[in-house]
Amino acid sequence: MARFANFGRITDALGQGNYGLYIAGSSIGLIGLWIHRVAAGWLTWELTQSGAWLGLMAFADFFPSFVLTPFAGVLADRVNRHRLILITQVLQAVLAAILAAITVAGIVDIWSLLAITLLAGMVAAVNTAARLTFVPNLVPREHLGAAIAIDATHFNLARFIGPAFAGIIIDQFGVGTAFAINAATFTVFACVLTRVKMLAEETTARPAGNAIGQFVEGMRYALGHRGIAAMLVVLVAAALGIKPYMELLAGFAGDVFKGGPHELAIMTATTGIGAVIGAVWLGQRAGIAGLARITVWGLVIGGLSLAAFGSIDNFWLAVPMTVVAGFGMQVIGTGTQTMMQAAVAGPVRGRVMSLYGMIFRGGPAVGALIMGWLSEYFGLQAPVIGGGILCIMVALITVRRLATIRATLETLPK
Repeated sequence: MARFANFGRITDALGQGNYGLYIAGSSIGLIGLWIHRVAAGWLTWELTQSGAWLGLMAFADFFPSFVLTPFAGVLADRVNRHRLILITQVLQAVLAAILAAITVAGIVDIWSLLAITLLAGMVAAVNTAARLTFVPNLVPREHLGAAIAIDATHFNLARFIGPAFAGIIIDQFGVGTAFAINAATFTVFACVLTRVKMLAEETTARPAGNAIGQFVEGMRYALGHRGIAAMLVVLVAAALGIKPYMELLAGFAGDVFKGGPHELAIMTATTGIGAVIGAVWLGQRAGIAGLARITVWGLVIGGLSLAAFGSIDNFWLAVPMTVVAGFGMQVIGTGTQTMMQAAVAGPVRGRVMSLYGMIFRGGPAVGALIMGWLSEYFGLQAPVIGGGILCIMVALITVRRLATIRATLETLPK
């Protein structure tokens, strides 16, 4: 019963007025985002029948984060983070509306889809840097761990709900309608953001030095911190080895499992179910003690499930592996973020957490591009198996450094 009582930590965090409002609006926007992602993946497959194009589209979506997020982190440390999120949310709504219009008009092609995806990825890079630093400004420190877990949970609930709707919407109304719904949900979230207020402001209007110097300072801080640096390595492995498989699911649905958008939606949703389980489990834990070991085990679990997924040709046998993969990804993502958010100093939070965003969004871009290219020569399954093996190897190496990681990330000054 004591374990279930810990769920009170989640309800206490949601009871923080501004944070609860933010989560409600964000949930609506994220459901639209996942509807959009499933639709974009299926449209790419329909237009090209190519795993390489699936990888390139994911690269266009995520790689801007690798290039821009560090500098977006500098921006998040300089300007009002609330206003920055609002502006980028409106821009994302506009781009989704444009894509919906040209798709419904029947003039979309793979190049226009690629161009809009690239622009949306650039806006999302700035949005990600701001959102990663926003939650600590909405809740007291004692609610931070639960708030981060809830933030991850609602993201993955949307990953479950969005694709479930996406399969129906695409089948009944087409991908253009799916893009239009995304534009509408982004607009709703932007309206909600106008009602949210921050409890604390950590930004500095005029920090010393230029943007490049500020970015270098943030990177030096992160890489010089033994615990944060080690967790960034774990995050890199997950971003390159596990997350990219999500961008190849349209190919698995159509080629490996001989299905369609419904199979794609099921696999995307079940990955979300596993992630929700992981996020809720972490959210009800007391404190961060033991979180480093759990995060490394998440990398092992994720790697094993992905290797198994890539080895299976039967759809219904493969689906449980997506649940486990989602659980592993979530444990890694939430675990690393929670420890980093708790350890980092407020004035450099934007820059340090931008490295998290750069890896978590930019890494899958590189991984998807590599896996997609390899799929043209070896099929879709072999690259996914290789990604799982990579994660297992990195986990085994990281285990040797657990004592140092725990000393620097789990023993924090009060």
